[in-house]
Amino acid sequence: MRFAYILIILLFLFACKEDYTPKPRGYYRIDFPEKSYSKLDRSFPYSFEIPDYAKIEKDTRNSNEPYWINVDVPENKVEIHISYYDLNSQNDDNQLLGELMEETRTLAYKHSIKADAIDERLFLNPKHKVYGTIYAIEGNAASPMQFFLTDSTRHFLRGAFYIREVPDIDSLRPVINFIEPDIIHLIETTSWK
Repeated sequence: MRFAYILIILLFLFACKEDYTPKPRGYYRIDFPEKSYSKLDRSFPYSFEIPDYAKIEKDTRNSNEPYWINVDVPENKVEIHISYYDLNSQNDDNQLLGELMEETRTLAYKHSIKADAIDERLFLNPKHKVYGTIYAIEGNAASPMQFFLTDSTRHFLRGAFYIREVPDIDSLRPVINFIEPDIIHLIETTSWK
């Protein structure tokens, strides 16, 4: 019996010759496609370029709005909701423009509860008469970026970037960093018909 105890103790002492380090916690690898863009080929009153890995879907939650769409990137569970308003269809288009701009600002700042910061950037493209504001929302917010674009007289376009996943900035940061330049490209290539 004494021999068995000595043998077990010797096995424990000699079995652990090398230092053991547990594997670090890992995250899923996300493969991103090459960036290339195509013009939106539809009969909308607006036009912009979208990534080739994205697809356009009709916004089924607002089926009575013919120009509301979702730019969907299914591989990354990303949606960019696009809503469009014709300012000429209202009696007082200046009042409507002000209301839509304030509504966009309010919707962006609803994320301030979870956001670490909200950065507002103006966008000006006088050549195509496209002006707007981009809201970059930092932190564990449901929407990391929102924007509106207008020509101040007839067109108003609002966009919101959503990831269909629980907001965890550490694991979603690679997807956000990949998609944000696509949204900026969409904004920079927007023109009115």
